[in-house]
This record gives sequence, C-alpha cells and structure tokens, in this order.
Amino acid sequence: MLTYETGGGLARALDPRTKLLAQVGFAVAAFELTTPAGLSALTLVVGGALLAARVGPVETLAEYGPLVPFLLGAPLVAGLTLGAPWFVPADTVGPALASYRSVLLLAVGAAYVKTTPVRESRAAVAWLVPGRVGRGLALGVAFVFRLLPLLQTDLQRARDASRARLGEQRPLHERMRIVALDGLRRATRRADGLAVALRARCLSWNPTPPAMALSGRDYAVLGGTVGLLLVAFV
Repeated sequence: MLTYETGGGLARALDPRTKLLAQVGFAVAAFELTTPAGLSALTLVVGGALLAARVGPVETLAEYGPLVPFLLGAPLVAGLTLGAPWFVPADTVGPALASYRSVLLLAVGAAYVKTTPVRESRAAVAWLVPGRVGRGLALGVAFVFRLLPLLQTDLQRARDASRARLGEQRPLHERMRIVALDGLRRATRRADGLAVALRARCLSWNPTPPAMALSGRDYAVLGGTVGLLLVAFV
C-alpha cells in the first residue's frame, strides 16, 4: 500500500525538505529531458532513488496497478488509424516516451511517500510555500496521505466481498456499480470519522513542526538535484 513504512536506508535519513525539493527538481528535469537518451539518464536516477528508499521496482508498479494499463495502452491507441495502414509505429514514439516519463515520476513519488512520515511531509510543504496558503496546502497533503490508503483498503474489501458473494458472475457494469456504491459509502464513513478524530485531537492550523536539520547527505542530494537541472536546461 502506498503509505509510509518504517525502516532504514539513506532516503529515510534525509531531511523531508531535501526529498521534497529533489522530487520537484526531478519532475522539472523530466519534462525537459524528453529524448530517449535523457529518459535513460533519468532511469538511472530513479534506480538510485528506489535503492536509497529500499523499494523494489515491481512493488512500485504494483502500487499504481490501475494506471499501468492506461500507460501501456496509450501508445498503442495513438498508433491506430482509421484507414490503411491501420497502424503507424512512428506515431507511438511520442506517447510511449510520455508514458515512460509518467512511470518514472510515479516511481519517485512512491519512494517519497514510503520514506517520509505524514507529519514531516506537512512540515516540508508548509516550509516550501510560506504563509496561510502553505499551511492550507500542507493540511490538504496530510489529509490525502492519511485518507487515501484507507480508501484503497476499503475498495479492496468491497471487491473481496463482491467475489465472496459470487459477484464475478454478474455483468461487468453491475460489478462496477456495486463496488463503486460500496466504496462511496465507506469513504463517507471514513470522512466522518476523520472529522471527529481531528476535533478530538484539537487540530492545529499552525502546529509545531518536527525538528528538521540539513546534514552532509542532504547537501549532497541537493547538489545532485541542481546538477540534474543544469544538465536538463544547459
């Protein structure tokens, strides 16, 4: 599940601000380095990030399972034509590179989420975007990180319950309707429970941030991010 996991490794020892800036810098570079050579270089960077986070590539793709068919199918659809020759391989190159770039961005995002506690993510976002806007954005990020894994679990339970009741024998549209309605009911209950929990814990608009300090490893990662941006734009 796409949520924070305790453990060791370089990525978990980094300051959350470093990881956030590195992720933003990688995204900027990914939209500039769109050639096969550029994406190959970015693949090495992603491999290093996953290694530092101690997250496997297969595990990362599994986190985004529903998106994988769209990423794989988009280039094939782009190559289709309404007449002869019916399929143009050259038309699939651009969409294929864009889909692969999306995979790299998702992998970096998964490495960040799995190595950064929600509280630290909230503090890093509030530091990056100062003022009330930043605090509101940080609060929204914390809500998403806390609620999304629960919603994923609820949807999986709804699908398992449907299978246990021989739901696989129903038409596809009927199965989708049942799972969607059950997931919506569970999401509503989750939202109500979250609201009660926030009031019980006296949610603070401007909480005391966790202790954050840059170390030599952080400066090395930030230097590498700057170097990546220089390569992308120069």
